[in-house]
Amino acid sequence: MQIHAVQRNQTLYSIARAYGVSVNQIAEANALPNPDRLVVGQTLVVPIEGSYYWVQPGESLWSIALLYDIPYQRLAEINRINPNQTLSIGTRLYIPPRPKYRAEFNAYVEPRGTVVSAELESSARNAAPYLTYLAPFSFQARRDGSLKEPPLNDFPAIAAANQAVLMMVITNQENDRFSDELGRILLNDIPVQDTFLNTIVRTARTYGFRDIHFDFEFLRPADREAYNTFLRKAKSLFAQEGWLISTALAPKTSRQQQGQWYEAHDYRAHGEIVDFVVIMTYEWGYSGGPAQAVSPIGPVRRVLRYALSEIPASKIMMGQNLYGYDWTLPFTPGSTARAVSPQQAIRIAAQYGAEIQYNWNAQAPFFHYTDAEGKRHEVWFEDARSIQAKFDLMKELRLRGMSYWKLGLPFPQNWLLITDNFEVVKRA
Repeated sequence: MQIHAVQRNQTLYSIARAYGVSVNQIAEANALPNPDRLVVGQTLVVPIEGSYYWVQPGESLWSIALLYDIPYQRLAEINRINPNQTLSIGTRLYIPPRPKYRAEFNAYVEPRGTVVSAELESSARNAAPYLTYLAPFSFQARRDGSLKEPPLNDFPAIAAANQAVLMMVITNQENDRFSDELGRILLNDIPVQDTFLNTIVRTARTYGFRDIHFDFEFLRPADREAYNTFLRKAKSLFAQEGWLISTALAPKTSRQQQGQWYEAHDYRAHGEIVDFVVIMTYEWGYSGGPAQAVSPIGPVRRVLRYALSEIPASKIMMGQNLYGYDWTLPFTPGSTARAVSPQQAIRIAAQYGAEIQYNWNAQAPFFHYTDAEGKRHEVWFEDARSIQAKFDLMKELRLRGMSYWKLGLPFPQNWLLITDNFEVVKRA
């Protein structure tokens, strides 16, 4: 699979011709709404076996072979060149497909209100072949130990048809906001806790959930040990049913990291107790903050490096956003950026004649534009390059897999690149 960044004066026809594929193949792979209208800096996934690499200044056959983890003699043989010759800048080398990494993938899917929209259900259906887990968000705990259920519609059937485990996501949310008081009750009031756990078991049996996933956020720091004790109790109970147990963790960089989002999440204890964790490595750029990459790779790497010091790699799922944000400039506290899908971001760039740039430090695309009212905007989103960088990091660190927040915002290139990079584990 080739990732191609569109250059000035290129057309879909010229790109297709360069790679020996048809215009329709590229248009369909990338779900292009208008194949005749490309944006400079836009990335395209070209559906070919393997990929091509153009030699850059200062590079050698050895350095390129090292980059792709292939013996340089083999790379020379494939490209029918002398392994000791100096490569000219711009020389095109063919890179054969690399072995696929075996990994798990989860995706949260969040219905709004009391129904599942046709679009959201379709998104789940399209993504499920690439998923190990499908996670409707969320069952909200109540103070009496009962649960407020989300609409599920065909999610259980979609998971079953695609051999994906149905994940039961349970949160300490009240009125769609995380509540430390609700968390305190569930973790410390034993009669309520017993009712809560029994309710989970009955509900999971009814719908066929086989992973119980606790997303308890903004707990009181004083409830750190109570949360650990609760998880041990839940683990023992769910093991009798043959179910997995998992948790969502705030993105910490040290054991002593302060702040209510972080302090009750004990990485080491979770790593010992649960089957796996999802680390929320996104939202550095968020709707209520200044414009920046949502999941810049440097901070993501630092979080995962700390996580690996406390939790086995085989238990870590790296969180990944399937969206970006469109900020109105200048940023003012209290303002809110608009969430956009990667596809929507490209349409905005095309509409306003913006060129997409790429920040190599953050490994994320961005652009600026001025709207019809004369307001300046900054957009950060995800593309094939940024998601491939995350896949490479995941493989480098030998992690269990990746967890997406959330389905419903189209990003067709992501699913193509999963197929190119991974053998998706199916547990059903």
